Amino acid sequence: MTSSLTSCVDDLLGRDPGRGVTSALGLVHDGHMVVERYGVIPANPLRPEVAVTADTPLLSWSVAKSVVHALVGTLIVDGSIDIHDRVELGRDDTSITWLDLLEMRSGLAFVEEYEPDQPSDCIEMLFSGEDASGVADMGAFAAGQPVVAPPGHVWNYSSGSTNIICRAIGDCLAGTVDEVGSDARRDAVENHLRQHVIGPAGMEAWSARFDRSGTLIGSSFMWAPLRSWCAFGELYRRGGHGPADNVVLPLDWVKGAGVAIAHDPDGDGPEGFGYGRHWWTWPHRPGVFAAHGYEGQFIVVWPEAKVTLAHFGVTPREHAPALIEQLDRLLDAAGAP
Repeated sequence: MTSSLTSCVDDLLGRDPGRGVTSALGLVHDGHMVVERYGVIPANPLRPEVAVTADTPLLSWSVAKSVVHALVGTLIVDGSIDIHDRVELGRDDTSITWLDLLEMRSGLAFVEEYEPDQPSDCIEMLFSGEDASGVADMGAFAAGQPVVAPPGHVWNYSSGSTNIICRAIGDCLAGTVDEVGSDARRDAVENHLRQHVIGPAGMEAWSARFDRSGTLIGSSFMWAPLRSWCAFGELYRRGGHGPADNVVLPLDWVKGAGVAIAHDPDGDGPEGFGYGRHWWTWPHRPGVFAAHGYEGQFIVVWPEAKVTLAHFGVTPREHAPALIEQLDRLLDAAGAP
């Protein structure tokens, strides 16, 4: 590791905790892990501080959405679905396709708000109920929202769209919950994911949460250790090839993930962020695309420089631009000739 890269890593992990805490940081260059550092998961009202090790499961938050992109890709490869097919929502007043949902252009209303004192479809979907486990059928909840635009026209980032996709995947692989029950749906989706994405990508100790209808909560709830998250990023950095040079996803599917169809000027990058298909793009770094999660979860993929960067931790939103600046410095140090 160069002195410049070491300095960047030390600066990031040495942040004042009030500005953010890095729980785990990994950087892979040309297939080799050159940075692997661990910190803590800060205490919160529900649990004490946790010391992070190489085996600690790290919560994805919305990084999981990018895993769902890979899952959809495997179903397209085996001919189970077509990206332009209509997705069954249980309503006749709109025709939304898999592509509309992947690009967050469903035309359905959904308030993606994370502050508990603000109206939020996202919080209601994920955390409502006495046990805070969310609604029983999250895909149906999101699919039942009002139509506010024609499909394919208006971009609106929505965890609901991802869970509609996951509900449709359960229907495709097993059947509806009324037909087969929730356990069969859960087992079919989890087995497919492990056999076609998680295992071939070289990920270990992966787990996920499902709702009470057996639908994968692919918007938010996956766990894996740092090295496994790096392996997932490497799958996309390698153009869909796993660690044994096995083809997991087609190259055009991987490239399509990082083609921006929308721009979010409120994103924390210096030029905002772009959005592709369940992956974000960084306009200030052409060719870079990334999986983003709440409060500073990132898997950043830079194919040209053969770099994958994974960051997990807790960074308050007001300090997110500073975190992006530090990740940029890491990328520059790692990708320097």
